[in-house]
Amino acid sequence: MKALLFEMNTSRIILSKLLGCISPAAYMGRFAALQYREVPDARLPADDWVLIKTRLCGICGSDYKQVFAIGNWDNPMTALISFPQVLGHEVVGTIERVGPAVTDRRPGQRVVLNPWLSCQTRGIEEPCPACAEGNFSRCHNFLWGLSSRGIHSGTSSAVTGGFAPLVPAHQSMCFPIPEGISDEQAVLADPFCVSLHAILNFPPGPRDTVVVFGCGTLGLLAVAILRALYPETRIIAVYKYPHQKVLAERFGAAETVSWRPTVGVIPRIASLVGAEMLVPMHGQPMLNGGVPIIYDSVGSAASMEVGLRICDYRGRIVVTGVATPKRFEWTPLYFKEVSLIGSNGFGFEDFAGQRKHAIEIYFDLIEDRGFDVTSLLTHRFPLKRYADAFLAGWDQGKSGAVKVLFEYPP
Repeated sequence: MKALLFEMNTSRIILSKLLGCISPAAYMGRFAALQYREVPDARLPADDWVLIKTRLCGICGSDYKQVFAIGNWDNPMTALISFPQVLGHEVVGTIERVGPAVTDRRPGQRVVLNPWLSCQTRGIEEPCPACAEGNFSRCHNFLWGLSSRGIHSGTSSAVTGGFAPLVPAHQSMCFPIPEGISDEQAVLADPFCVSLHAILNFPPGPRDTVVVFGCGTLGLLAVAILRALYPETRIIAVYKYPHQKVLAERFGAAETVSWRPTVGVIPRIASLVGAEMLVPMHGQPMLNGGVPIIYDSVGSAASMEVGLRICDYRGRIVVTGVATPKRFEWTPLYFKEVSLIGSNGFGFEDFAGQRKHAIEIYFDLIEDRGFDVTSLLTHRFPLKRYADAFLAGWDQGKSGAVKVLFEYPP
């Protein structure tokens, strides 16, 4: 089958970074680590796995970072993945084939992928403490079991992802899509669940004012979730591009603040929340008080530094985005006793008095409340036009991209 294969080839990556200074298209060129090529057909790692015929697959921010070589060489997460990889974990498809031990999935079912390669998927009979609680993204056994190393589909050499026409998945990874929910709605399940996990674990208080940093897919979904679940919350969204501002306001942001120029963000937040600005000898001001909670979908040094300066005393910054680590001024972290919290993935969540999987919560919100965020879907491409797809996401200011999809013929 033809797929997008990413090989960890240091020479190719270095050459792509050099040529990428001239044009970002170099990251998809003939010397790049990512190539559209023939690969062996996807196989079933065990008898209780299925093969999914891909219909749609979203490009995640983590996919962009890997393809454009954005990151540091000493990233410890490389201990948990294996190469070569067929990326892509935001998958909607139809079950094509089932293994002989599959009991509750059948060919022809339309499903969305829950991509975590956790204990059950690896054939580990006694689940780790995280999996026993339904926290699959924190599994202790990403190195062991039937599959090769990998956190989720697309990060394992043995479990190809959705940048291919066929995707292997354990039967527990396949969530049937209700008849009234479209492929376009279902393909947003994964990023929705990432934002939901952050908000449910660290929710706003009654009538709080919160800041959502970044209006890409995760940030805009955070705005929509906050508006749906906590309607009395006042949401301030920090955006980068004009089309993001439009969507943030449509999804429920009461105020929007442009990230550019960065020096204007803190004074603008100060005026919106009525906080005094403390002006240092050098650099940007810090608020005397501020907002109680910030959902940072960017995770850059710049966003976290500004976040610490605008956060209230004993406030919380919940980080779902991961940018390249850099130095930033973090003295307000201790002075204000701010909690800087990472939020990773999703699994079972406590919601409305029940313990349910985040994907099921998403489907319930669509069916029961008419929750619809499909306006995030801005671009679609066939897999062979992968360069156009990645470049649309690279230059969002020019393309107007938010969520870019690969679509496959029926």
